[in-house]
Amino acid sequence: MGEYRVAALERLIEQFEKFPSVGHKTAARLAYHVLAMPEDEVTEFSQTIIQAHKNIRHCRICCNLTDTDICSVCSDDSRDKSIICVVEDFRDVIALERTREFNVTYHVLNGVLSPINGITPNMLCIKELLARLEDDTVKEVIMATNATVEGEATAIYISKLIKPLGIKVTRLAYGLPIGADLEYADEVTLARAISGRNEVN
Repeated sequence: MGEYRVAALERLIEQFEKFPSVGHKTAARLAYHVLAMPEDEVTEFSQTIIQAHKNIRHCRICCNLTDTDICSVCSDDSRDKSIICVVEDFRDVIALERTREFNVTYHVLNGVLSPINGITPNMLCIKELLARLEDDTVKEVIMATNATVEGEATAIYISKLIKPLGIKVTRLAYGLPIGADLEYADEVTLARAISGRNEVN
């Protein structure tokens, strides 16, 4: 007696299983949900994914995600261009923007140093950051990498590159437990961390 199989469904489930933290059961539920969607919604969903993948890129200034050449923050003349807040990825920018405490610019490293995982400085957007410091516009760089071993190591490494330039380097005064990520912090905690930032020695 042959085993019951639906090859197309199995392939769909396998695709959902490629997403982070999505196990087989969750992938199956998502697949069943897609099958139950009207055809026009499925078409719109698939086209949205294709267009996002095609059009979203990194801002040529801050390396954040954008669908234009320069992101909305970098093109905003009301932003304080004398301060750059350095974060690990775009989700941290979203978290900090939620506090409504910042009217500064950002720089997204798109990762952190991790020798164990083979992530070296030239794999991060560090040279792009240093290029932004070549004129006299920037007076302060806020290191807002996560309070993890890798995040701290990255902050220290970048700080040592910036300090000789005579630019003030500060670190967020984290009201967060070690190992916590910015994207999961609440607005009050982040706001306190921003206002209590300290200069990196």
